[in-house]
Amino acid sequence: MRIRQGVAMARRRRSRLPDEVRAAAVRAGLAFAFTVVTVIVAVLASWSHTTLIVPALATMAMGVFILAWCLIDIVVSRQVAASRRRAPHSASPMTGSRADAHTGARGTARPALHQQPDRRAGW
Repeated sequence: MRIRQGVAMARRRRSRLPDEVRAAAVRAGLAFAFTVVTVIVAVLASWSHTTLIVPALATMAMGVFILAWCLIDIVVSRQVAASRRRAPHSASPMTGSRADAHTGARGTARPALHQQPDRRAGW
C-alpha cells in the first residue's frame, strides 16, 4: 500500500448492499448468462438449419422475460432497502422527508416570519 506524502487522500468506502439487493443482482446475472447462452444456441441452430431453432427461440424468449423480471426485482429491492434506511419504524412514507423539516421538535408548525393580521376581527 502506497502512502502519498503531504496529500491527504480521503477515500469513501462504499456501503455494502443489503442482502436482498445482492441476491437480486446475482439472480439477474444468472438470468443474463442463461439468456446469452440461449441466444448463441439459437444463432447456431439457425445457421445449421436444424429443427432445434423453435425450442431455442422459445427458450430465448423465456430468458429475456426472466431477465426483465430480475432487473425489475433489483429496482424494487433497492427502493425497499433505501426506504428501510431512511425511516426504519415509520408508518408514513413521508417520514424523514423535507416536509418534516418545516415542523418543530414537538410536531407543531413553525411560525411564519411576518404574520399577517387577522382581517376577520374587524367584521
